[in-house]
Amino acid sequence: MTIDLAALEREAARVSEPVPLDARARDLRRLVVRGLAGGQRGHLGSALSVLEVLRVLYDDVLAHRPAEPEWADRDRCILSKGHGCLAQYAVLADHGYFPAEELDRFCHFDGILGGHPEAAKIPGVEASTGALGHGPSVALGMALAARMRQRRHRVFAVCGDGEINEGSVWEAAMTAGKHSLDNLVLIVDYNKLQSYDATRVVQDLEPLSDKWRSFGFAVRNVDGHDVDALREVFSALPFEAGKPNAIIAHTVKGRGVGYAENNPAWHHKSNLSADDIAELLTAIGA
Repeated sequence: MTIDLAALEREAARVSEPVPLDARARDLRRLVVRGLAGGQRGHLGSALSVLEVLRVLYDDVLAHRPAEPEWADRDRCILSKGHGCLAQYAVLADHGYFPAEELDRFCHFDGILGGHPEAAKIPGVEASTGALGHGPSVALGMALAARMRQRRHRVFAVCGDGEINEGSVWEAAMTAGKHSLDNLVLIVDYNKLQSYDATRVVQDLEPLSDKWRSFGFAVRNVDGHDVDALREVFSALPFEAGKPNAIIAHTVKGRGVGYAENNPAWHHKSNLSADDIAELLTAIGA
């Protein structure tokens, strides 16, 4: 296989000139910080990198009914990188799946929102995740079931880039390609940082687009913080009839909080003080 280095460089540079955050992006980030304050802990960097992807999915793409979370014809969305759950909680609360006050009880015994999402407790959560690498296999099963039952809903799985080091991800990818599941959409939150170092240091993923293509996926790359670009790429689904879909969303870990951006120290924080929270809110801006 010939590697197109120029193409790789273009893909890696997609978020080199960040799209400014709009008012809604800042509002959702404040909800993320509200949850962080409630639990005094959380995976802030991971949540802020995936927030626009989840925002566009729930605002513009998914068929879903917050007042009827078990609606049979809903599209399914699985946050496989379950440690980024504060982003999912913020979006679900914003859409009315549960009161925003639940964010104040994040990681509390009397709350429903834990450090990883639990399907049995939280309206709108399709699968309990956080044991990394499981989401694509769960999504694969849902997509196969939809086909067998002749249902029209789609299944989305959002993975972290470090997460796709897991072999179970690629086992699911092989099976998705085999069964030509064009109702399956796998999204990689490609912020290029794992918990302690860059993905290229821990386990280099490139050429990432070619990897997905070799498993039979139709692939698109997109700036994962550009709301309009995300809407455009999602509107083109399925990319090719008879092929599962892979979207590589180029993102920035900690996006929207300058001192947390591209900083592995903000992968997870605990024992956050009131001053820490105030500083985060100031950084997000009005």
